[in-house]
Amino acid sequence: MTDPDDPWLIIGLGNPGPKYARTRHNVGYLVTDLLADRAGARWRAHKSGRAAVVEDRIGGQRVVLGRARSYMNESGGPVSTLAKFYKITPERIVAVHDELDVDYGALRVKFGGGDNGHNGLK
Repeated sequence: MTDPDDPWLIIGLGNPGPKYARTRHNVGYLVTDLLADRAGARWRAHKSGRAAVVEDRIGGQRVVLGRARSYMNESGGPVSTLAKFYKITPERIVAVHDELDVDYGALRVKFGGGDNGHNGLK
């Protein structure tokens, strides 16, 4: 049984800046923005300076929404920093990202497995 106070990290992968703001490549940012909006919460800078976060509860479960302040291919460091800070184990990290093998508008949920060549997941 899981403790509702053991947090999950939902990390939205994307790229910073207006060039990528509303592109498919930033679907991770867009999804975490939607979750933050639904919570009525605002992003705040994490003390590491490497990410922005929102702390909330979804379905009674403690959740940390995260957005790396780096390009997707360099997101491992900021994600690792957040996981260590909040004491979140890898199996409680959800990465939301684009996938060219999935039709636009479709959703695929995958548990475990490799990165399938996706540099942001490496």
